Amino acid sequence: MSIEKKYKLTEESKEAYGHTLYRIRALRDFGHVKTGDLGGFIKKEDNLSHDGDCWIYDNAIVYQNAKVYGNALVCDDAQIGGKARVYGNARVFHDAHVYGKAQVYGNACVYGNADVSGDAEVAGNAHIAGDQKIRSGKHFGDNTEVDASASTPRNIQQSLGG
Repeated sequence: MSIEKKYKLTEESKEAYGHTLYRIRALRDFGHVKTGDLGGFIKKEDNLSHDGDCWIYDNAIVYQNAKVYGNALVCDDAQIGGKARVYGNARVFHDAHVYGKAQVYGNACVYGNADVSGDAEVAGNAHIAGDQKIRSGKHFGDNTEVDASASTPRNIQQSLGG
């Protein structure tokens, strides 16, 4: 049994880092996406799963062997490259970059100008924001929050007094 395609590559393209990327258009309703909605840019269909409610919005790009699946969302001018994975209910937005073999999953959010690379993992309810650079060997999970104003990671629940 094959999965019904939820999007197609359009003729609209742009160049990024030596790759030709194509804007996507929804072929059916799912999640908050309606038939005909334009999405962001991908290099190939392997970059965005046809299953789940995952979607790439706005001018966000996913290229090389990176993959977005599950119910993950990539928005604004975010960039996902290399062999990175964004899945579960994860969100990557604003001007954030996720690349290398990095993974963002669970309910994690990466946003602002944050940069996640190497084999770093951002999971659970973690939030990485601002100008933070998360590199190989780092794992942020549970309720960790790291932003440009924080000198060290903090637990969101502790910050809220919980």
